[in-house]
Amino acid sequence: MPRPEKPKIESKARPRAPFEINGVMAPAGKLTQVELRLARLPTGMWMSLPVGVLHGRHEGPVIWVSAAIHGDELNGVPIIRHLLDAIDPRHLSGTVLAVPVVNVQGLIQESRYLPDRRDLNRCFPGSKRGSSAAQLAHLFMTEIVARCELGLDLHTGSGGRTNLPQLRCDLDEPGTLRLAREFGAPLVLHSRLRDGSLRAAARELDKIVLVYEAGEASRFSIRAIEIGFEGALRVMKALGMIEDQLEPVEVAPRISRASSWVRARRTGFCEMKVRLGTEVAEGDAVAVVFDALGRDRSSVKAKHHGIVIGHVTSPLVHRGDAIAHIAEIPEIVGK
Repeated sequence: MPRPEKPKIESKARPRAPFEINGVMAPAGKLTQVELRLARLPTGMWMSLPVGVLHGRHEGPVIWVSAAIHGDELNGVPIIRHLLDAIDPRHLSGTVLAVPVVNVQGLIQESRYLPDRRDLNRCFPGSKRGSSAAQLAHLFMTEIVARCELGLDLHTGSGGRTNLPQLRCDLDEPGTLRLAREFGAPLVLHSRLRDGSLRAAARELDKIVLVYEAGEASRFSIRAIEIGFEGALRVMKALGMIEDQLEPVEVAPRISRASSWVRARRTGFCEMKVRLGTEVAEGDAVAVVFDALGRDRSSVKAKHHGIVIGHVTSPLVHRGDAIAHIAEIPEIVGK
C-alpha cells in the first residue's frame, strides 16, 4: 500500500492549539489515544471506545473515520490502522478522529448486534438515558460526529453476503458526488437515508457521510482494505488535508442511482454463475438453485441491466432469500 510522502519544508507557523475531547487535550502534530467510557463491566472496570486523534499542526477540516458499527464487520479496522501508520500529523492540515471499533460489545461477541440484539445502526442519534444501544449512539454523536464536518463509515456485507467495494451516499447533497468520485471505489451508489442510521442522524447536523461497503463479515479482504485505505487518503487530499501524491484511479467509478436484489424462488443449494463486478443484462442467469440430487433446478435471473455489487456466500438458501444485488447502470444495454 502506498505511503504518503512528507513535505521537505517544515512550517514555522505559530503552534496550533490542542484538540479537546472527553477532557483530554490532544496536542498538535501528534497521535493521541483517547478512551470514551461506555459502561461498567461486572468486574467494576470500564468498557471503553478507543479513539485515535490525529491532530495536525495546520488548520483544516475535522473528519472522522469509523468502523465496526456492526461488530462482525472488520475490514475497516485494518483500513484505520493503515491510515494511522501512514499519516504524519506533523504535516497534516486538520484533524482526524479514528474510531476503529464502535460496537465494542458486538466485536467481543463476534456479532453484528449488541448484546440486547439491537442493530446499532438503527439507534442513532440515541439518548443519554436510553437503552445501552441508545447510550452508545448518543456518545458517538456527541463526542465524535458533532465535532466533525465529514465522516467515512466503513462496512462490509452482512448475513452471509459479500459486497463489491462501493461507496454509498446521497448524491443529491452538494459536493458529495465530487468526494465520492475522488474516493475511487469501483462503484458509487445513491443511497437514501434510513431512520436510525448514523448517516441520517449526521445529516440532521449537516454532516456529510460517505459509507464504504466492501467484502464480507468476519473476514479480511486485502483488495477491499487497499481500496478503502487509498480512498480515504484521496478524500483527505481533496479536502486539502494532505498534499501527498497518490496514484490516480485507473478506472473511473461507475455511478448508479438505483439497485435491487433478485431472490431465490425455491429452497436448495445455490451455485453462483456470476462474480462481483460482472455486467449482466435483463434475463441473464446469475445463479442456479437445485436439490441434493441436482435434478430440481431453478434459475435466478437478473431483472434489469447492471452490475453485480453483492451476492450470497452460503451454498444453502431458502425460498425468498436475497441472492444477488444488482446496481442499475444506464450505459449497460442488453446483449
